[in-house]
This record gives sequence, C-alpha cells and structure tokens, in this order.
Amino acid sequence: MPEFSDGQSQTRLPQGDVVTTDVLIVGSGPAGSSAALALSTLGIANIMITKFRWTANTPRAHITNQRSMEIFRDLGIADQVLADATDHSLVGDTVFCTSIAGEEIGRIRTWGTGAAREADYQLASPCLTVDIPQTYLEPILLRNATVRGTQTRFSTEYLSHRQDDDGVDVAVRDRLTGREYTIRARYLIGADGARSKIAADIGLPFEGRMDIAGSMNITFKADIAQYVGHRPSVLYWVVQPGANVGGIGAGLVRMVRPWNEWLIVWGYDIDQPAPQLDDAAAVTIVRDLLGMPDIDVEITGSSLWGNNEMYATRLQQGRVFCAGDAIHRHPPSNGLGSNTSVQDAYNLAWKLAAVLRGQADVSLLETYTTERAPVAERIVKRANKSSREFRHFFDALGVTDAKDATEMAAAIEERKANTPAGAAKRAALVEAMELKNYEFNAHGVELGQFYESTAVVADGPAPVGDRDPDLYYLPSTVPGAHLPHAWVGNHREKFALMDLAPYHRFTLLTGVAGAAWESAAADVAAALGVDVETVVIGPGREVTDLYYDWAKLREVDESGALLIRPDKHIAWRSQTLPDDPASALKSALSTVLGR
Repeated sequence: MPEFSDGQSQTRLPQGDVVTTDVLIVGSGPAGSSAALALSTLGIANIMITKFRWTANTPRAHITNQRSMEIFRDLGIADQVLADATDHSLVGDTVFCTSIAGEEIGRIRTWGTGAAREADYQLASPCLTVDIPQTYLEPILLRNATVRGTQTRFSTEYLSHRQDDDGVDVAVRDRLTGREYTIRARYLIGADGARSKIAADIGLPFEGRMDIAGSMNITFKADIAQYVGHRPSVLYWVVQPGANVGGIGAGLVRMVRPWNEWLIVWGYDIDQPAPQLDDAAAVTIVRDLLGMPDIDVEITGSSLWGNNEMYATRLQQGRVFCAGDAIHRHPPSNGLGSNTSVQDAYNLAWKLAAVLRGQADVSLLETYTTERAPVAERIVKRANKSSREFRHFFDALGVTDAKDATEMAAAIEERKANTPAGAAKRAALVEAMELKNYEFNAHGVELGQFYESTAVVADGPAPVGDRDPDLYYLPSTVPGAHLPHAWVGNHREKFALMDLAPYHRFTLLTGVAGAAWESAAADVAAALGVDVETVVIGPGREVTDLYYDWAKLREVDESGALLIRPDKHIAWRSQTLPDDPASALKSALSTVLGR
C-alpha cells in the first residue's frame, strides 16, 4: 500500500475485513446528513458514520433560510421539514427587553417578516425562512438518506485514514464492541464538526482562532405563551441589571417549540474555569431572565460551547474533503451555520457524482474549495461582526460602562427621561436597532453566493447593485450566480423556475426563438454522456412565462440560453442563438466538467 505523503501521521490500518463504498461520510450533522442525502438521491453508494448513538441531542442550529429550503425542495423533503418547523410568520418579532415579563426596549422585524422586506424575500425564492431545531432537522435528513440508500452506522468512530491513487482506507471503531475495521472508499468527507479530526489529519490551513468567548446553553420547558404569543419570535434578548453574561448583562431566550420549549444562551469568561451548573442554579437563571420568580420550570439540559472565529482557506486534500463546521466555525449570529453546511454538501455531492460516473475530470473536485472557501470566510466574518455589533446597542442604552446593577438599571431607565440625555439615548437606540438588520435581515449574505471557478464559464464580474450587498440580494444570470426565482407554468400547474432544473442533471433554459437548442443539447448530451435537458419557456410550450417575470430576469435574448448546473448556479450563458449551438454548448459543458 502506498505511503501517504501529505504530512499526516502514519497509522497502521487494522487487518481483517474491509468494507467498500464510493463515499464515506464522517459525521451525521447537517453537513454529513445532507451529503448522504444528496449522494443517495443521485444514486451514489455511500456510508455515513457517527460516533454518537443518535442524531443531535440539543436544538443547536434552528434558523433555516431560503437557500437551504430550496435545497430541501430540490431533494424532495421540504414538506417534511415544513411539517416540523415553526412557520415563517412566527419567527420574526425579535424582542429586546429587561425580562420576558418585564419592560420592552424595542423590537426588530427579522428574517424578512416585516412589510419593508417581505417582498424582497418573496421575489427571491419560492421558499421562506422557517425555524426548525437541529434535533428535528437531522432525523429528517438522516431518515431520507438511509431510505434512499445510505448505509448509516451509529456508534462508529473515525480513527485515521490513508490515501493512495485510487481511494482512501479509513480505520474505524465500533464503539459498542471495540472492534476496529477498515472502510475502503473512493472519497472521504469529513463532516465531523468544529473539532474536526479529519481536518487536522489532512492539515487544512485555517485563518482565525477558536474559543474567543464562552457560552452556556440551558434548555427548559415552561409555558409562557401569554407573554410572547402577541409578539411571536424565535429570539428574545434580555438586558438585565444583575445579569452576568459576557460582562455586559444580557442573555438570549430562544424559542425551541412555541411557546413551551426554550433555550437560554448564557455567557461566561472562557479564560476562567468552566462554570458548574446544577438544576437549582439553572432554574434561578431561567426565572430571572423570564422575570417570573415563581414559574414552574423543567430543566431538560445544559451544555458549554465556545464562540469561534475560524475558517479554512483550503477545503480538501487529495480524495479527502471537509464540510460544515469543520471548515467554518463561528457564533450563531445571522443563523448561517447549518445553512452553510447544507449548501457545502449540495455543492460537493453533484461534483463527486459526476467524477465517479466518469462524466467529469477529477479537476472538477478542486472547484469545491474555489467556490466554497470564500463563502466560509464571508459567513465567519459576518457572524462575528454581527456579534460584535451588539456593542452599539449596549452603548446606546448606556450599560456598557455600568459598574454595578444599580448603575445599569439607571442607564436603562434614562431612556424614558424627558431630558436632553434621554432624547439622545432614544435617538441612539433607533440607530443601534437599525444596525441589527445586518444580523437579522442580511438577505444578500444568505442568498448572494457567487462562484468563480473553472466550473463556471465566466462572461463578466459578479453583478453590483445600488443597495448594500449584505442586506439585499441581487438576482442575476451572470455565470456564477444562482438561478433567479420566477414563477412559470401553464393553465394547469405552476412551477418555481428552480423546479425545471432538478439536481440530477444539467438544464438548458431558452425561449421559443431558441428552439434549436433542443436538438443541440440532445446531441451534446449523447456525445459527452451527460444528462442535459432543454426547457423552452414560452407560449405554446409546456412551460410559459406566467407573469412575464422571467423575460425581465433572464438577461439574454429570447433565442439565447442559460446552462444551469445541478446546484442551480449558472454555468454558462449564450446571449443569442449562435450559428452552431451544439458546438458552443459542447465547448461550455466540457469546460465546466474539466474535459
């Protein structure tokens, strides 16, 4: 067996039975389960292992944004997700208060639920942001992956791996029996979390650092519908004299299930010994932040975690790839963690399938790093910046420099005063709350991922609009952009445009004047052995431009065409119908596939 020479430690693999598969996935979180689901949907043999006995035991991630919901729609599980999710209409009145039962400082309409932003979100996607705790989402992903073909193995621990020219030998341990054995895979995906052993084993380079702050989660049950039902949200921020969270005096009460299951995020000094928390202390914290000293509370768990600011600049080494928290580690601000993890998997899986089927050159896999590493950097920086921007709110309220609970209470009370200082504080709070749109309505960050790689035939730079690119998503058909949303269909059915470009194929979109693309695409598909389907949109065809929105969005002539990748990013476009459409399309698709 060839020695692995990229610097990882050499581990002698155990002798005995060897299990074989195309792709081995380590980790069953949002990244791992999504990768398994995507690969099984495409018919690629895969095994997913996790050292745990079941899926997530705490409701860590929860906000599920439009892009992830689009992926779930494409993979055929959106209805299952929506059945277990808190509806879009209930997620958005993010509240700032002195306690849940106490005085309210203000609210901000979030996740596109406010009238000023709702149209932006509706126009951008057929799906809306919802809230589904990780404890509910992971089983859906895992169940569907397994039903479709994934071999899922719990209580199975990754030990080490070694690559050669044809595959990866992975040493694993059955944690119930202690038996060690080898899984031989063509490719390995490390979706093993923020302390990823696989990322360390392949020496991924990182920027930033881990554990920049400490946080504690307390999960509990308490029915507080009468205090929150009229201002429904998933987040209630409590600024409270006497609280000791991160040195500021603030905590987060997060809805898990409306309105009787909750999670409190409580900070601590990570440079000091980790706090010890029993149920009695947890109940005290809960009652303080709720402002309900006598409420019955059932504590269901607690855990400690570190806030991180770290991202990988390379996501792969040979046949080994990392995804999810293994490559982007950051606080939960902006709700980007699980969403980006799902999107990593969606990007990688179709490329692995194309290479394994012999449809693409192995160089296609290098575009995973090229395309997703900039996304990892952007979301880590955005999440941490949003976390730090809370200081503007605390400064506006005047509590940052409060020396004790008495000064803090006086500072909060001053916002009511009919004095110049009170007026200044009220004006400052308006500005501070507006700034929080960059955390809670960052539509451009959520949807505006633009890819520049050899899997895109570029014809210009990323589009630039006249609005803030973090707050506002700009739809475009410039190659590298995501396919814009429009409703199309006929007198019997209505489709989202993305529905016409399913995950298992490349899709060519054109108009009636571009009908010649149909035979051209059929010839190219046969020549390259790649599934390419042409969809002609227009009157007299199966799909028409119902609202004439697509004509305004496509940015090419009716005779032109857009080549859509399986992951809905635009691979290439032709402004008009060329003299030899088959030659033009074959050249473009060959470039995308590295052929």
